[in-house]
Amino acid sequence: MSDDNGVWLLALGPTGAAALYWAIYRYYRNTDKSHAFERETKVDAKPVTGTDRKTGDVTGVRNSRIPGDNVKAYRDRVKRVR
Repeated sequence: MSDDNGVWLLALGPTGAAALYWAIYRYYRNTDKSHAFERETKVDAKPVTGTDRKTGDVTGVRNSRIPGDNVKAYRDRVKRVR
């Protein structure tokens, strides 16, 4: 094999890597299929409504825990999804 015939084989590695990267990028990014959110989605903004009413005071707290909490019973808190 002469030196001229092996050069294309060396160039094939970086070229193939660049092509593979671009193909994966296009597949996961979907740049040609995405829509323009700002133009195609209309959101009507309204003024914020609400009140700043005080609902009560908590003073003289002796217990740092709430009765009936399930912090330590993690098996009861986390259920398996089937």
